[in-house]
Amino acid sequence: MTGDFSVRSRETLLRSHVFRVDRLVVEAPDGSLFERDVAAHPGAVAVLAVNGRGEVGLIHQYRATVGRLCWEIPAGTLDREGETPLEAAKRELVEELGIAAGSWREIGRFMNSPGWTDQVMVVFEARDLDERPRDPDGPEERLAEVAWFAPEALRRVLRAEEALDSTTAVAVHRVLGGFLDER
Repeated sequence: MTGDFSVRSRETLLRSHVFRVDRLVVEAPDGSLFERDVAAHPGAVAVLAVNGRGEVGLIHQYRATVGRLCWEIPAGTLDREGETPLEAAKRELVEELGIAAGSWREIGRFMNSPGWTDQVMVVFEARDLDERPRDPDGPEERLAEVAWFAPEALRRVLRAEEALDSTTAVAVHRVLGGFLDER
C-alpha cells in the first residue's frame, strides 16, 4: 500500500466522564472516503503485583460491560489531571488490593483494541509489597473479592477463562514468562 490515510473531519457524538466517541471521515490513499466511530480514551494503567511467595494478586469484580464477575489484575483509567502512569498505578493498587509496593517496573505499553479506541494501557510489575487499607472506588471495587494466586492456580483461572481480559494475560505472560504453555 502506498500513500497515507488522513482524517478529513471529526464530529463528537458522545462525551462521558471517561471517554469521548467521535465519528471520523477518513480519506484512503486511493481517494475514497469512509466513516469510523472511535472512542478517544485518556489511557489506563494496570499492575501485576507479585508477593514474596510468588503469588499474583487479582480482584474479582463485576463488569457491567460483559454482565459478569471477572478476575483481573488491578487497573484503572488515567483520569486525574497531572497524574503520571506510575502514580495512577500506585493509587489503583491501594484502591483495589490494599497494597503498596516498594519496587516498581514498567513491563510494557499496548493498545487493547485499536480497531475502535486509542486507549494505551501502561502495565507495571509491583513487588516488595506491604498491606494498606483498601480504598475502593465505586461499588464494583467495594464489593469485589481479592485473592492471591500461585502460578499453578493462576494458570487454571486463565485456562478456565475466568480471567478473559487481555491486560491480565499480557502482564502474566510478560512477567512469568511462558508458564501458561506448561502442561
